Amino acid sequence: MRNVVLKLTAALAMAGAAVATIHAQAQAQAAPRTFTVVMDNMNFGSVPKDAKVGDTIVWDNRDTVEHTATARDGSFDVRLQPGKKARTVLRKAGSLAIYCIYHPMMRTTLRVAGG
Repeated sequence: MRNVVLKLTAALAMAGAAVATIHAQAQAQAAPRTFTVVMDNMNFGSVPKDAKVGDTIVWDNRDTVEHTATARDGSFDVRLQPGKKARTVLRKAGSLAIYCIYHPMMRTTLRVAGG
């Protein structure tokens, strides 16, 4: 009987540890992330390849002129003076065409997966 109790106790402990690990992994996957996109030399720097709804983009204008990060679909329009940063929380999934209203040759595409 003692062996049965010990085996059951060990099995329950292992099951509890497995459930805790799965829960921690799920929370880590669901946690919103923050990415930085640098504006420099009249260009947008690299955009994240794995952005999701709920993530935050920090726009960092390292140029000497004002820029915007404007989504063509109207979902956001961030205006940045030189040397300034601003944040955008991604609210919808899809492929977002982004440009600077002052410098139309500055363009990029941000792909956002569902949350």
